[in-house]
This record gives sequence, C-alpha cells and structure tokens, in this order.
Amino acid sequence: MIQKRLLNPQRRRRVPRQFSWVDQRLVRDSYITRCSTQALALYLLLITVADAQGLSYYSDKTITRWLSLDGDLLNQTRQQLIKIGLIAFERPLYQVLALDELPPPATLQRRQCTERPIAMRELLRRTLEGGHD
Repeated sequence: MIQKRLLNPQRRRRVPRQFSWVDQRLVRDSYITRCSTQALALYLLLITVADAQGLSYYSDKTITRWLSLDGDLLNQTRQQLIKIGLIAFERPLYQVLALDELPPPATLQRRQCTERPIAMRELLRRTLEGGHD
C-alpha cells in the first residue's frame, strides 16, 4: 500500500476564501469519460468562476479567448455539457448543475443477463473501432 506524504509541505493546499470545488463524482461516476478535452476545459473554467449556486456569466468572447476555442467549437462544447447534464445555459447565464440530482447515465445502467457473452477479442475490436453493441 502506498504511504501518502506531502511532497512539498510549504505548498500544502488549503481551502481558499473564495468559493469553488470539483466534485469527485465527476470521475467516480464516469462523467469525465463522456467529455471531450474542450468540454472538460470549459467545465473546469465554469466550476472555477461560479458562485456558491453554480452561476456565472462570462461572455463567449472571453471564454473563447481563455480556452483558445472558436465560436462554433464553444457552441458544440457547451451543448455537450448540457446533454451530459453538467451545466444549464441561458445566455448569458451558465449554471453548473449538481451531480447528485442526475439520473444514472444510460451507459452505466446494468445490462440484462440475457445478453450473450462477448469474446475478449470482439470486445477489443469494438473498443478500438469505437463501435458499440
């Protein structure tokens, strides 16, 4: 078992006066695997600048400059986060949504036991091709 120790005690992280957090369920509940790199960058920005209610209102111009995105990619990225259920958006207002209020993602629901077993090579082939059932 790995023994944890501070690698740089002088730089130990502390809770700052301003408000923001990253919910561990982002990783634990596999939201992170359903996001593009750009969507994760936008989400990180939004959770960092949001107030205690998850609200922020940065302009598209500012966000595209900070994240090096063009307007079309920002729109696609924002739609991805909305579809996944991580944010709500009504110009100019963003709301970072609570993760615990989401239903379990369809991709994580248990499959019926009536499905036939899949050979490991078939599973790997589907994964590498990006295909699904």
